[in-house]
Amino acid sequence: MEIAKLIDHSLLRPDATLADVKRLCEEAREYGFFSVCVNPYFVEKAKSFLAGSNVKVTTVIGFPLGMTLTDTKVYEAVKASFLGADELDIVINIGEAKSGRWNIVRKDLSDVIAATKGLVHKAIIETCYLDKEEKTKAVEVALEAGAEFIKTSTGFGKGGASVEDIRLIKSIVKDRAGIKAAGGIRTLAQAKEMLEAGATRIGTSYGVAIIKEVTRQ
Repeated sequence: MEIAKLIDHSLLRPDATLADVKRLCEEAREYGFFSVCVNPYFVEKAKSFLAGSNVKVTTVIGFPLGMTLTDTKVYEAVKASFLGADELDIVINIGEAKSGRWNIVRKDLSDVIAATKGLVHKAIIETCYLDKEEKTKAVEVALEAGAEFIKTSTGFGKGGASVEDIRLIKSIVKDRAGIKAAGGIRTLAQAKEMLEAGATRIGTSYGVAIIKEVTRQ
């Protein structure tokens, strides 16, 4: 499959303007990206900008810290679905994961998923804050909660996607879920490395640059 169809073209900067979102959507149409990934505030506008196209709208929930109340995450997710979101990238409760209180992490995620059936849910486990054992448990818990994808990172933590983490996640999920590599992916070579390691989706704000690299080859 061509790489553009695997890219969530992302704009999650806090200073993003409506004009920036419109340009993001225009680029997604032009280059054939799978989706645009925007903050919840811009979901409705992105949906309108993409009317008549096959480009999906992805938004983020509990972003970027994952530490909002579960009820808040649920409301945010349901509201985003009403506004036109197709996919939700949900940050797990990282503090509770670090505390080993996995039942709370699971319920936090499963409550959001149960409230938004019919959408695609990606659990962001923010790998940069977890050790190998915690990463493994986070993936297992996300699958138990019903996530259709495991996503490595928000892009706002101290580290992003790594080939090693993608391989670890793939060894756990097998074919039970997709894997979204995100955080620090800026080049075609990096994207290819992630896909070869097992990623099935790429989250990046450098989608246009990556596709231009493809066309130069």
